[in-house]
Amino acid sequence: MTTHPAGPVHGTWEPTPATRWEDGYLSGNGHHGALVFGDPNDERVVVTHHTLVRPNSGERARPPELASQLPQLQDRLLAGDVRAAEDFTDGRDLQWVQPFHPAFHIRLRRASGAGRHYRRSVDFTTGVTHAEGDGWDSRVFVSRADDVIVQRVTGADLTIALDHRLPGAPHDLAVGHGAVLTSDGALLNLRARYPGSDRAYTGITLVIVTGGRTTLTPLGLQLTGAASALLLTRVLRHTGEIDVPTVSRALRDLVPHQALGGPGEVDCGAAAPQRGAGNCATSHSGPADKRQPTDPYTHLLDRHTTLHRTAYTRVTLDLDADPTERALPGSELLEQPESPAFLERLFAAGRYHLLSAAGLLPPRLTGLWTGDWNTAWSGAFTNDANVNLQTASAAATALPEVTDALAGLIGRQLPDWRENARAIFGARGAVAPAHSDGESGLTYHFNREYPLHLWTAGADWLLKPLVDHDETRGERDPRTADTLAEVAQFYEDFLTRTDDDGHLVLVPSYSPENRPANASWGAINAAMDLSAARHALRTAAEYHPEKAQAWRALADRLPPHRINDDGALAEWAWPGLDDTYDHRHLSHLYGVWPLDEINPYDTPDLAGAAHRALELRGAENDSAHGHLHHALVAARLRDGDRVAHALGQVLKGDFFHASLMSSHYPNLDVYNADAAHTLPAVVIEMLVQSTPDRLVLLPALPAAYPKGELTGIRTRFGAEVDLSWSPQQATAVVRPTRTHRVELRTSSGARPLDLVAGEDHVLTLKTW
Repeated sequence: MTTHPAGPVHGTWEPTPATRWEDGYLSGNGHHGALVFGDPNDERVVVTHHTLVRPNSGERARPPELASQLPQLQDRLLAGDVRAAEDFTDGRDLQWVQPFHPAFHIRLRRASGAGRHYRRSVDFTTGVTHAEGDGWDSRVFVSRADDVIVQRVTGADLTIALDHRLPGAPHDLAVGHGAVLTSDGALLNLRARYPGSDRAYTGITLVIVTGGRTTLTPLGLQLTGAASALLLTRVLRHTGEIDVPTVSRALRDLVPHQALGGPGEVDCGAAAPQRGAGNCATSHSGPADKRQPTDPYTHLLDRHTTLHRTAYTRVTLDLDADPTERALPGSELLEQPESPAFLERLFAAGRYHLLSAAGLLPPRLTGLWTGDWNTAWSGAFTNDANVNLQTASAAATALPEVTDALAGLIGRQLPDWRENARAIFGARGAVAPAHSDGESGLTYHFNREYPLHLWTAGADWLLKPLVDHDETRGERDPRTADTLAEVAQFYEDFLTRTDDDGHLVLVPSYSPENRPANASWGAINAAMDLSAARHALRTAAEYHPEKAQAWRALADRLPPHRINDDGALAEWAWPGLDDTYDHRHLSHLYGVWPLDEINPYDTPDLAGAAHRALELRGAENDSAHGHLHHALVAARLRDGDRVAHALGQVLKGDFFHASLMSSHYPNLDVYNADAAHTLPAVVIEMLVQSTPDRLVLLPALPAAYPKGELTGIRTRFGAEVDLSWSPQQATAVVRPTRTHRVELRTSSGARPLDLVAGEDHVLTLKTW
């Protein structure tokens, strides 16, 4: 566990083993994941990969061909038929996306007990999980440089096996094992074919043994008298057969040649015959030549740490916590939810887990990890709040690795988004799905109570972190520009109906995942859809000056938001649609957060109505994402007390496992990454907010955190900000990369701030 001198902890630890996989420590590189739990007598490393989704016919599902029925639906809704959208379907049953699942676990077992001493930890700065006991030491990380799971075990006789038997694994999963001894250890592989499918996945583990004797067993290896073992693991999802020798050579090429042992003595007397086996037993005496050997574990760790540490340490949070509390194991800190040390560690863990889960794809509902095949909600990418909340802090906390992962997902699925627009709406352009398994971006997950195929705001929300990232760096990514143009093109075709005042009408319209109190789910002019359409068109206009006039004109024709009889921003701007207040989603406040459309400075009346809507909103089933979404909106509205309450619901609600990964519901119910990954965004929003033309300092600081320091925050006007505060004053150091005038907002009011690229500005605030 790493610390800065007298500063916050960048890791967590426990004095006891993790008996539940949910409490296992996590490592990942955005492709492979490792979940480490168990004890010295039976340590388990659950191997995951973003591509591992179980075929369930979702791989063949298509969006419904409904475009020809759209005009009739629009006519019926506009004529007052509040249930018309319930018939807008092709009659299919609800089809879930392909569910995410684990590959297998690497099991390392010892015959004898481990003694009294035990400690396990994870270092956020390196991504290394570490377990140690009497005569035992195990370290695991997932390399961001070499895309391999690395495990080093020292000081024990043990058996090693790849075991697919995890909770929920299909009984008819076709599994085959292979093992072969090599001159310096062994090569293990596990191949699993999904039931009724031509798709499979294969895991390969190269084992390099130092000293002792290696013998094959029915499912793996027996090491006797070995000084250490190094395990390198990859898993690949595929069709047909995979070239195991090629993959194994690639693993061997990761190890410096001088680190490999020479040929051992073969003794087949104790052979345990096994398909794919070569030599039966080998003794290893060390390097074959006299050169100083290169430690392969250190070599791989150094390559990985260069990338991982650089990303992780860009932003730090120090809440001046009690050093005694900072030193506590995670499980004890969980019992002190009001401690600043607890929020410090969750902030650090959230950034660590978010970085570790993002690479090939952004984080799923479970991040990159699960120890069970029965992942809730298929472990999907859920785009109507969950992915969006989890990635919300990426631009501000300097994690372009996360936004790159999100951009990659969008880019690969853009052809599917076009198909959604064509099939459902008869339009050009692009419409994002509400659910995805990472393979398909087609819309096919919907039913009567969740008419997600009607939702048109998804593309704008998914693109928002990419736009924010472009603003922080002062460059526009061509991929983002191209996708924005296609979203604007969709609105050109879709926005054809008008109301009696000449405003364009969004019909059908859906507010995830709520319904009007007096109508069905598919309705008209959901506030979120209005805000998203305006934002998408105006943002596309900024990226494409040649189309700016037409797209801005289209945005200007959209209707204003409506304030209902309770003085609250209405969830549906269409007259006559009543609000349903007790709901976990806050879709109607999309204009407040993550957008800047509604704020206390430019639109105070709408901000007041939005605040009233927030006051009236119930928590429904206490989902973590609902509470933290509430906190994010409250922070934008400068309500520190409401931020503290919403944040407290999560900190005090038993939402965090000992691993500091979170659950969806209170009392550790349903493993889910929403709270873990969203919490850093809440902390940022209560301390520093920015737009391309505004800097807001300490807008919603809860009283529980009177002193602290936040460093490395990126702003959307191209400056890095370090902020420190105490009960007496606050100081901000602004390091601009662009020359620009912004408005500085504090509790004292507003004033202009002229920034010059390369010149630091030190702002001292006596009142905040």
